[in-house]
Amino acid sequence: MRRREFIALLGSAAAIRPFGARAERLPERILYFTLSAGYRHEVIPLSESILTQLGRSSGAFEVTATEDISEFSTDNLRRYAGVMFFTTGELPMKDAEKAALLNFVRSGGGFLGVHSATDTFYTWPDYLDLIGGYFDGHPWHQAVTINVVDPGNPLVAHLGDTLQFEDEIYQIRDFDHRGSQVLLRLNQNSVDLGKPGVHQRSYGWPLAWTRSYGRGRVFYTALGHEASVWRDGRFQRLLTNAILWSIGRSP
Repeated sequence: MRRREFIALLGSAAAIRPFGARAERLPERILYFTLSAGYRHEVIPLSESILTQLGRSSGAFEVTATEDISEFSTDNLRRYAGVMFFTTGELPMKDAEKAALLNFVRSGGGFLGVHSATDTFYTWPDYLDLIGGYFDGHPWHQAVTINVVDPGNPLVAHLGDTLQFEDEIYQIRDFDHRGSQVLLRLNQNSVDLGKPGVHQRSYGWPLAWTRSYGRGRVFYTALGHEASVWRDGRFQRLLTNAILWSIGRSP
């Protein structure tokens, strides 16, 4: 081999190695927002710890937990692939911060809500369009049976056809059932429908769903009040799958 050809071969090999290195995807960043303007859930610190560990175990994402509303600027949100809410009440976000969040999701960012994320922003209609429904009471706090609506969906395929959880069970009003794909629904035979405060609706009691918002992917689950739920491997896998899905990675 001539010297000139040998040098050219070395140059092409060097060019290939960096390409391979770039192909290895770094973990995406998830902003976990836990500010409570209403009831504050005791499980929030545990949830932060578990989500952090799930990210490390997956190698695909890392979690930044905050209650700092100033994170919601266009420049700051560019650092994240997804935003997750475990919030309550009318959060004191300025119009510019709300717009930054909506534009982030419309442009392809992921959005996830856990439990009381539907107990948030009742006076902001755009938030309803984003998340797909509002909290409407929790008449049951007990062990229930949950139906997996689409067992073939990769987010919930690990759960089988039904599962049992003990948790605070939400009802949902103003649910966009046409624009949402329900993943989990309460089995109404496992609860007392005659209890005070029960609201029967045509769409039943959805407990997890996905939806689109612009180019963004949205996931919500009403589960997550109890520490035992957060410690349950089935729930942890559901959240991992949902996070990966929301940021465009396969579960």
